[in-house]
This record gives sequence, C-alpha cells and structure tokens, in this order.
Amino acid sequence: MHLLLVCTGERGLCGAFNSAIVRLAREHALSLLGQGKEVKFFCVGRKGYEQLRRLFERQIVEHIDLRTVRHLGFVNAEDIAKKVLARFDASEFDVCTLFYSQFKSVIAQVPTAQQVIPLVVETPAGNGGAATAYEYEPEEDEILANLLPRNLAVQVFRALLENNASFYGAQMSAMDNATRNAGEMIRKQTLVYNRTRQAMITKELIEIISGAEAV
Repeated sequence: MHLLLVCTGERGLCGAFNSAIVRLAREHALSLLGQGKEVKFFCVGRKGYEQLRRLFERQIVEHIDLRTVRHLGFVNAEDIAKKVLARFDASEFDVCTLFYSQFKSVIAQVPTAQQVIPLVVETPAGNGGAATAYEYEPEEDEILANLLPRNLAVQVFRALLENNASFYGAQMSAMDNATRNAGEMIRKQTLVYNRTRQAMITKELIEIISGAEAV
C-alpha cells in the first residue's frame, strides 16, 4: 500500500507550477497501479486536490486546505505529519512518498518525489561500507520514537517552504509573461486601430473631393 503525499499551491495564475507536481504524482500512481499495488492520496493544497480528484477521487483519503494560513509555520507541517503517522500506525499504508516543487530559481522549479516512510538514509561516501558502533543514551528505540516523527514533520515543512518559494517564483514569471503578452496585444490593436482610422479619414477626404469636383 502506497500513500502519495502531494503538496501543491492554493491559488493559480502561476503557470505550470501546480500541474507539474500533479503530473509527477499521477505518473507515479499509474506506475504503481500498473504493478498491481494499491495507491492512496493525501492532498495538501486546493489546486492539487482539484486536479487529482478528476481521476483518483476514490483514492483521496484526506485533503488539507491552507488558504486561511497567512504565514506557514512548523506547526502546520507538524499537524500534517501527525495525520500521516496516525494512518501509518493504523496500517493504512506501507510506503509514503512526498511530492513537491523544489525551488532552484525564479524561472526554474523542479517537481520532486521523495520517499519519507520508510526513511531512506544515504550512506556517506568514502567509508568503504564499514559499520561504526555507537552507544546511545537513552536507548535507540526511545530516541527514534521521538526523532522519526520530528524528521517527517521537518521534511513536510521543507516541502511547504520550497513550494511557497516556487509558487511565488512561478507566479512572478507567469505575470511577467502575461504583462509582456498584454503589451504586445495592445501594441498590435493600436496599430490596427490607427490604420483603420487613417483609412476612414482617407475615404472621407476622397468622397469630399469627388463631390466638390462633381459640382
């Protein structure tokens, strides 16, 4: 069982920002379904929910709307993480993948998929795979019981912040393009108007001159 945690924006007018995240999640879901696996969606953000429910309405188990939140904080990510962990403790899924847009620059946002449950730990390069013995105080289980939920909340918070930055970058680019296109349309329409006006003036002058010559 796979849970896809899809984080998108609450508003539009931002180009392909929301659609790119949804497209990545949809392709991942269809791939899993093609392998005979069960998929569920946890949607954070109105735009992603609206797009995904067209094809996966029955698979959406929860939707969180952040339109009323003016300033994103860690508490918002912590609430999401608690709901995800509650479903995990209830054995509703085995693997959770987080989808969001990674901010690179104002004109570049990269849709990203990151597995958060089970936690994927990268092995540091250059250690030759040698295991290092550590002593923990308190015990490992007690430490992990606190750290793993906090790690999930941090990953969700990072995704929300990356999304927020990516949204504003995409919106700036989209509005700049819209302004340029509107300016170009105004220029073309002004040219058409001036040509039409000049043609009408010329036509009226020809009619006046023709009438004067006829007299």
